[in-house]
Amino acid sequence: MFTGLIESVGTVTECRPTTAGVRVRIASSLARELSPGDSVAVNGVCLTAIVADPVEIHADVGPETLRVTALTALAPARVVNLERPLRADSRLGGHFVQGHVDATGYIEELRREAEFYWLTVSFPRHLAPYLIQKGSVAVDGISLTVARLDSDRFDVMIVPFTFEHTNLKHAAVGDRVNLECDMVGKYVARAVEVAGWK
Repeated sequence: MFTGLIESVGTVTECRPTTAGVRVRIASSLARELSPGDSVAVNGVCLTAIVADPVEIHADVGPETLRVTALTALAPARVVNLERPLRADSRLGGHFVQGHVDATGYIEELRREAEFYWLTVSFPRHLAPYLIQKGSVAVDGISLTVARLDSDRFDVMIVPFTFEHTNLKHAAVGDRVNLECDMVGKYVARAVEVAGWK
């Protein structure tokens, strides 16, 4: 379980194909805090650290993860968002993020307003029931608040600190991003579906 509050950014140093997936190495100061077997969110995707290295995180990305996330875009020099799991005694400053991506979307617009930024992201229609105005959504692992919502896109406002301390300052229109909707909303929607309520 994560919060969507990015602890650090890292830089991909290697993406090496394996039999069915990819082994990725990411340079980050966070690497020294991890041990083999620890979870780490990479652009909102929960991965397992497989090597204890003081300067790099090593992780395997399986074929299913490659199919359903934007990690297929990982390449050397790519900047990624990193977060360690939430500790039981920690404050929850963002929202509950599982690291299980619901779908991918695309950056449609990134525009500046004074020192802030508006980010417009398109999403597949099947996510519509799980997105609400002023609700939470994780974009590449960043906990953000939906400010404007249409049938197939939403807007979020990015504060300067978030822009400077995440991979958003490297983002460009057309980039594919990982999306995870609020877990509470998904459980409510599922309960309504099972109960047969209209």
